[in-house]
Amino acid sequence: MVFSSITFLVYFLPIFLLAYHLTPNKYKNACILIFSIVFYSWGGPKFIFVILGTTFLDFLLVSKMHEAKSIKTKKQLLVISLLMNLGLLFYFKYSNFFIDNINEVLGLAGIKEISWLKIVLPIGISFYTFESVTYVVDVYRGIHKPLKNFWNYQTYILLFPKLIAGPIVRYHDIADQITDREKNYTPDVKLSGFYTFCIGLAKKVIIANTIGAQADDVFKLSINEIDSAAAWVGAIAYTFQIYFDFSGYSDMAIGICKMIGIRLPENFNNPYLSSSITEFWRRWHITLGAWMKNYLYIPLGGNKVNSKATLYRNLFIVFLLSGLWHGANWNFIIWGAFHGFFLVFERLFLLKFYEKTGKIFSTILTFLIVVVGWVYFRIEDLTYANHVVKSMFSFNFTDGKFALHNDFYFSLFMAAFFSFFAFIPFTKNIQIKVYGENHTTVSNTMMMTISIVLFYISLSYIAALDFNPFIYFRF
Repeated sequence: MVFSSITFLVYFLPIFLLAYHLTPNKYKNACILIFSIVFYSWGGPKFIFVILGTTFLDFLLVSKMHEAKSIKTKKQLLVISLLMNLGLLFYFKYSNFFIDNINEVLGLAGIKEISWLKIVLPIGISFYTFESVTYVVDVYRGIHKPLKNFWNYQTYILLFPKLIAGPIVRYHDIADQITDREKNYTPDVKLSGFYTFCIGLAKKVIIANTIGAQADDVFKLSINEIDSAAAWVGAIAYTFQIYFDFSGYSDMAIGICKMIGIRLPENFNNPYLSSSITEFWRRWHITLGAWMKNYLYIPLGGNKVNSKATLYRNLFIVFLLSGLWHGANWNFIIWGAFHGFFLVFERLFLLKFYEKTGKIFSTILTFLIVVVGWVYFRIEDLTYANHVVKSMFSFNFTDGKFALHNDFYFSLFMAAFFSFFAFIPFTKNIQIKVYGENHTTVSNTMMMTISIVLFYISLSYIAALDFNPFIYFRF
């Protein structure tokens, strides 16, 4: 079940919100947990027991770790928990990838391939694994005490708005809200949550879906049918699709949680306004960037290293692994390496170059770099992806055999307009007010009207169109 489905919007969400608001305070976590189990079981009934089992073991291990007197015992329990969580992630997400690559090497050597049962990937496994890791590591570091109630811990892990695609919530950012969220359970916060949810739904359905259909049609063409026009249309369309798809879903998750008194961290901050790849990663999938920084980059040494070469190595490793986290395929690894290279180049010389060229030029150049990167993220066939990138810069506009959708220009305009809307302080302040909580009676009336209209337009789009993918659903 995804947020942008009729089942969720018309049945599941209204029933959940009604049940939640009628449930006494001391049973609200139980209400969340029951609906979260139903939500996950709807799409992956076989794997709900994997989550329930690992969270139970994690809860016991972390409780024992917290009570342990010796550092050695604490470290041993930490390692056991990490091996269990990361081992499950590796088994379900990466074992097929590694076996396939081993078989390719064995085939070249004339050796019999390894027989292997294809493993189905549980939905959202990357997200709840990372959150399990934050729990055990934060408790180990003494950042926060473990939850005393097992069901509260289950609520943290299984909280359905963030379960499938984040945001990735660090344990200590939400631990207190799991046990006490009365201060956030106010009319202003709940109304703001409804507005945010409806805006996110519109971003996903009205913009991402319509412009994504164009990207799909382009990338269904054979390699010989891709000319420069097709390559640019496909790349630009996908660039906006993935942003509005994922940021829209994040807005919906944040909005639902606000409606039940829980604040999740922001996951996107106008990433296409970035004037460097370094800045892009402060604005794009913010919670993943924070996770990589706190649980991978800093343990590797972070900025506190003896040489710049080690610093660059650490940056590159982090983004190589970031690419691998997104998917078990070489195109994701290349996408991560692509961003890692530019982060290193910026540290070496590009940032100084951008200072001389000014913000507008550096923003345009950064956007083009990101667009090229998305080609490798979107296309698993590396030969095809290389051809698309080559075609983008060959300026051959004669061989393309694709048609533009009737609504593509409108969708493209809307996508570009809202991607760069907050470029100047005046429009940025408007955006802050729209997503804010301190609305007047007049602005509440306006926001409520706009939100209801967006909700029903989005429903009509979902009902009328067959195309309703969710890109990050498979990660």
